[in-house]
This record gives sequence, C-alpha cells and structure tokens, in this order.
Amino acid sequence: MPNFSDLKNLHLILASQLTRWVSPFSQLFIRLLVAKVFLMSGLSKWNGFFDFDENKYDLFMYEFFCPDPVRPHAVQLCDSETLEYVDGSAVVSFIHGLAVSAGIMEVLLSSLLIVGLFSRAAALGLIGMTLFIQLAVFPSWDHWWNPAVWWFTALLCVFAYGPGKLSIDRMLGLER
Repeated sequence: MPNFSDLKNLHLILASQLTRWVSPFSQLFIRLLVAKVFLMSGLSKWNGFFDFDENKYDLFMYEFFCPDPVRPHAVQLCDSETLEYVDGSAVVSFIHGLAVSAGIMEVLLSSLLIVGLFSRAAALGLIGMTLFIQLAVFPSWDHWWNPAVWWFTALLCVFAYGPGKLSIDRMLGLER
C-alpha cells in the first residue's frame, strides 16, 4: 500500500510534467484569445490599409462620449443640455484622434501579442485600454463582469507570467 509520501512524490512528478508540456500552449492560447478580441475591434475601424472608416467617428462621439440616454459616471464630452458638439471644436478633433489611435493600437498591440513580441508591453497597453473603456466609457459593474474582467485577467496573465515558450520574445532571448 503506497504511503502519503509516495503519493505526494507521484503528484509532484505528474504536476511538473503537466506544467512542462501544457504551460506553453496555455500561454499561447491566452495570448491568442485576448488578442482576437482587440484585433477584431481594431480591424472593424478600417476600410483598408490606413483608410479609417469615418463612420467610427460617430461611434466614438455618440455611443462612447455622448450617449442618449447618458450613462451615469461616464465621461461625457458633448454639451449635456443638447447632447451635441460644436463643429470643428478641439473636443471633436480630440475624439477623432482618439478613434484613429484606438484603431491603430488595437491592431498593433494585438498583433504583437499574437506573435509574442514585446508581449508584456503589448499586454500592458491593452490593460490600459481595458481600464479606460471600463472607467470612462462603460463604468458599470455589468460591463466589468462581462466582458472587461475577462480581457483584464487574460492580459494580466500575459503581463505577469510572460508570453511563454511559443513566442518570438523567447526566441530572441527577451524572456527566460
């Protein structure tokens, strides 16, 4: 009859082998899972290579920063009385710049995550975007629990543990 020590040793050996063989794939899948969300969002903002979809300006202006009805505690950049913007104002230019920047960063950072290059920096950038979306655009617990917490958790794993063995970071010696 095996004693506790034998069972413990067997468990440690199996756990070590499981970690050795499964961990690289789980880290790759986490990167791919979260990258897909941001990549699809980023690509939806473009009609083609460096051809920004101007319809996305309205998404940022009226869905994100001037929704009707107003979302409590969300950043509102339009006139709160009329729910309109002053044409040509600095706020409109800022929102247009934010929309294009979001489209570029979502594609760039998620592409870096997919190949595993500068993965921790890419994850940190997408964590920043996730927190901005959560705190400024959709500041509700409903949005946090689904979907933001999933994005945040996956990105935090990449940031904390790195991209894993199946990454360019590892091949270039940027990760151990």
